[in-house]
Amino acid sequence: MTNKEKRHQFFERNRKSGGYLLRKKIGEIIFRICRAVLVLGLCFLILQPLLQKISLAFMTEKDLYDSTVINIPRHFSISAIKTAWMYMYGNKSMWTSLYIGVLVGIAQVASCTLAGYGFARYKFPFKNVWFACVILLIVVPPQTLVTPMFLDFSEFDFLGIIKAMNHGKGINLLGSFWAYLAVCLGCGGYKSGLYIYLMRQHFRNEPKELEEAAYVDGCNRFRTFRSILLPGARPMMVSCFLFSFVWWWTDGVYSRVFFARGHEWYTIANSLPTLVDHMSHELQAVYGNGYLVPVGYSQQILSTATLISLVPLIIIYVVAQKSFVESLSQSGIKG
Repeated sequence: MTNKEKRHQFFERNRKSGGYLLRKKIGEIIFRICRAVLVLGLCFLILQPLLQKISLAFMTEKDLYDSTVINIPRHFSISAIKTAWMYMYGNKSMWTSLYIGVLVGIAQVASCTLAGYGFARYKFPFKNVWFACVILLIVVPPQTLVTPMFLDFSEFDFLGIIKAMNHGKGINLLGSFWAYLAVCLGCGGYKSGLYIYLMRQHFRNEPKELEEAAYVDGCNRFRTFRSILLPGARPMMVSCFLFSFVWWWTDGVYSRVFFARGHEWYTIANSLPTLVDHMSHELQAVYGNGYLVPVGYSQQILSTATLISLVPLIIIYVVAQKSFVESLSQSGIKG
């Protein structure tokens, strides 16, 4: 059937319906246009700050104070990117954050997977009370735990064993990577409650018949968990790892507590708040103590440094987007 015949048939049906089909078609077109405008508007509101930072990163200092320059740089330059990279400790902070994000993320996902499996499959005293404590890990902000963590890890002890063997003194874990591992392996890391909850929901949705069949075949509990349940939980574990990596990458709470001494473990999250002060001290050493960094220029460098810190997260999201979305859509929220 040709387009002309389709139009003729449509208007014939519209005539018989008293103009209802035409009104309905016009209403659908108007709805689609409004929906497209709304979606584009929301996308612009989300992307506009990012686009503005990208434009700002390629401007020269002269363009910052030119009222005729709004979004497109008049003098294209990458000097702001080089300066931001230098004052945010460049490779040092980037590799430190990557090292922490990957290793700590793996440790956190491993411990939360075991805890989630325990809550989903085993019965033990005060199970509901302990799970309520897991929910509190989601609700309670990490800033409230800063002081207790600082005191605990400055004199770290495990069930009194370390102090008994070290003449009544604990081990100072501040300024080292072990503090991160101790927190994450104990399921007390950043958003660990959320990961335990997600893994618990996943294992609760797995049929118990799989485990029963494995027990009949002679598998013990550990082998059943490793060979039967763990492979099916990999998509959810990947999602939890991505969440963990992103939060540890941008973490400015735990890193300030654990790495308060010195800059040998300087992270991205620690370098950004102090970037302007670091730049001011460096420039005052060159131009004299009375030199003041222009506000517009310092904000440009800070904005560019923030944009640089987002690049690894965007790359990870693009690479792992499919697995991330599929795992969350298949997780389910069953009671």
